[in-house]
Amino acid sequence: MKTETHMPSLSPRDPSVRARRRRLLVSAVLVVGAGLVTHISGTGPIADFAGDALYAVMIYLVIAIAFPRAAFWLVGATALALCTLIECFQLTGLPALWAQTVWPVRLVLGVGFDARDLIAYAVGAGVATLVDVMVSRRRRAHV
Repeated sequence: MKTETHMPSLSPRDPSVRARRRRLLVSAVLVVGAGLVTHISGTGPIADFAGDALYAVMIYLVIAIAFPRAAFWLVGATALALCTLIECFQLTGLPALWAQTVWPVRLVLGVGFDARDLIAYAVGAGVATLVDVMVSRRRRAHV
């Protein structure tokens, strides 16, 4: 008698992938909203840190939406690396120059390098990774 081995579907049409992407997308919208509120109404170093951490969370969520089956640690490490590259790109002066013409560039790329931002990015990417792991484990435990 022949037994079949079923592998989990890798299709983006897989219901679990679609559900994960929906949850991540809703989370991304909420994080962008919180980031904009922080940017508009917040002042001082705490608001700056929170905004930068939320930026890293948003980058994590975008990567996780694009690659929903990627390892959590890989998504977190990629988010941190991308945030770090963007922060270092500010040293070129190009984002500040571009932001003079296209204001939203200021929100996406920033305008001035600040090493403290790197700490906020690490915190944001780390927290996003941990929350994603915990939520995913809890969902699997209830299935």
